[in-house]
Amino acid sequence: MVLGAGIVGAACARELALAGLDVLVLDRGGAAAATTAHGEGNILVSDKGPGPELDLALLSRRLWPEVLAEIADRAPAPSDGPGASLSSAHPSTHAAEWDPKGGIVVATTEEGAAGLTRFAAEQRAAGVRAEPIQAREVRAAEPFLTERHTAAVHYPDDAQVQPAGAATVLLGDALAHGAELRTGHEVLGAVTRGGRLVAVRTGRGTVDGDVFVNATGPWSGEVSARLGAPVDVRPRRGEILVTAPLPPTVFHKVYDADYVSAVGSDDTGLQTSAVVEATRGGSVLLGSSRRHAGFDDRLRPEVLSAVGAKALRLFPSLADVPVMRAYGGFRPYVPDHLPLIGADPRLAGLWHAGGHEGAGIGLSVGTARLLRELLLGERPSLDPAPFRVDRPAVLGTAEGVQDGVQDFSAPAAPERIPDCSTSTAPDGRAEGAALDATSPGSTAAPGTAAPTPAPEEGA
Repeated sequence: MVLGAGIVGAACARELALAGLDVLVLDRGGAAAATTAHGEGNILVSDKGPGPELDLALLSRRLWPEVLAEIADRAPAPSDGPGASLSSAHPSTHAAEWDPKGGIVVATTEEGAAGLTRFAAEQRAAGVRAEPIQAREVRAAEPFLTERHTAAVHYPDDAQVQPAGAATVLLGDALAHGAELRTGHEVLGAVTRGGRLVAVRTGRGTVDGDVFVNATGPWSGEVSARLGAPVDVRPRRGEILVTAPLPPTVFHKVYDADYVSAVGSDDTGLQTSAVVEATRGGSVLLGSSRRHAGFDDRLRPEVLSAVGAKALRLFPSLADVPVMRAYGGFRPYVPDHLPLIGADPRLAGLWHAGGHEGAGIGLSVGTARLLRELLLGERPSLDPAPFRVDRPAVLGTAEGVQDGVQDFSAPAAPERIPDCSTSTAPDGRAEGAALDATSPGSTAAPGTAAPTPAPEEGA
């Protein structure tokens, strides 16, 4: 049984269904309706230094085109997008919007240039294609990028998908291979017997199973506590601005080198970095922010203003482009910045696949492959030890598990799944305000004239 129908849960369900297991996916909402729907769709190697997370990223980057090709070989005519039905015999991969566009990381200070150069050299030694490029090459690759950069590195293996669409494709393939999806089933507690998890209690009854995979993203900590085996996975908030559709303006995933340090930061306050990329529909996504705010899903003007200001430093020509909407979501944060993949040593039958923070889209297929290999006793594709559940950052001083029924239906209702994709500005203004590079609450910023918006083709 897979708990969670986001992209990690969908990938796990697919791997296990293809292995011939009977798979049931439970979700309290709908498929890909929470964190997955609020992501950018990044599949990155550029932001990871040598170590286990990079190893998982390289595995996942190799698997993504293979997985989509396997599904495409069985697929009928293309669907119309990420909302495509899951009921077809084999889903089309069209909804995933796979785009191996590559990434460009730029530094805007001399100190940043030195750090980026060192980081790229370390990555190359670990097998990453990280190619320093000169100003002339940068201009050819990204003509609207600021000329005020001090170094740039091209990462040809960075890619992007439409996250909800990709999750739909993976889950659809799982269903085509016999998996079952039940929505509207919120996990409230556990039934254990002999130190083993044998069922989960939901708002719609008790559901039995042999193996339970906790793939509930930023709610993994809450769900694991309800099952009596808590893990330290916390929500970390992020926001994104979406521009009106434009003519071709941004051709790669482009971000400032300080993004890497923000990803790895333990600071509980606001962290912002410039991350800019276009969708197939022509809109440009502007990020990113990171802050610990619990499950508070309010959009904050000061955060969006900071995100917009950072983005304009890289692409000044976007200053007068209308912002179509803003949205936010929650990343599953683990204190040591490594995912949880494997069995829970405290409770037989409970497995975990989560804690990827902002890398869950990209790492989903590698995580699912490793989980399947561990569950079936196969030779793992990479060393699973760094991702084990029984490490201090994950368990801390958590207590063991007692047999019996763990039922958490009596206390106050849990945090709701946020609906953060609004089409209005956070202060209630109608959509269409220009990017703000001046102060919170203002609606326009001076700058170079932006490209004229093109008709929207559908993001």
